[in-house]
Formats: sequence, structure tokens, C-alpha cells
Amino acid sequence: MVLKDVKIGQTVIVKKITGQGPVKRRIMDMGITKGTEVYVRKVAPLGDPIELTIRGYELSIRKADAEMIEVEEI
Repeated sequence: MVLKDVKIGQTVIVKKITGQGPVKRRIMDMGITKGTEVYVRKVAPLGDPIELTIRGYELSIRKADAEMIEVEEI
């Protein structure tokens, strides 16, 4: 499952980041790394962006970036 498909109010754990080069580095710099818990707070009406709670702070990411993050349910 990828982060884009997670429902609002669900908590998941990051399994793998499939992006390449600078995109993968940017995602990791935001604190999204393997083994991190991610809580999906909100999704915009058209599905972009997705608001997450991760490592104690709120983060909004694009749907295209969320497709590169493989997650598993807790």
C-alpha cells in the first residue's frame, strides 16, 4: 500500500521510499524515513495535498510524493 491510499484518521508505518535522487532526499529531509509512524490528518477536497502528523509536527505533501512512500498498517 502507498501513503496516497491511506484513509483519514489511520496511522501507518513507512516501509520504503521508492523515489529517486533529489526527490527521495527531499522526502527523507522532511522526516519521512523507514520505520516512522505517520498519521493522516486531512486530505484536501481534490485529494491534493495530504496533511500528515509525523514526529510530532504537521506536514503537507503532494499526492505525487505520497505515491512514492510505501507503508504498512499498524
